[in-house]
Amino acid sequence: MTQFVPLAADTFDKNKVTPGILGFLVFAALAVGVWALMKSMNRHMGKVSFEEAPDPDAPARTSEKDPAAPLAEDSAARRE
Repeated sequence: MTQFVPLAADTFDKNKVTPGILGFLVFAALAVGVWALMKSMNRHMGKVSFEEAPDPDAPARTSEKDPAAPLAEDSAARRE
């Protein structure tokens, strides 16, 4: 290995640091790992149901037009 040092002496710059092939392989492995994790996350998120069950203790809504609208009783209680 030491016999190749004189051959690289004229082209080798001691002030320039490069990651080389090892840096590329580590970066590629990280990229593949992130891709696999994202693919797995998408698969798992597809299985999740976001529909909430209605709360049995909650009073019934007075307005059927807008289910997100607050109840009339709640808005009156907030004013007091």
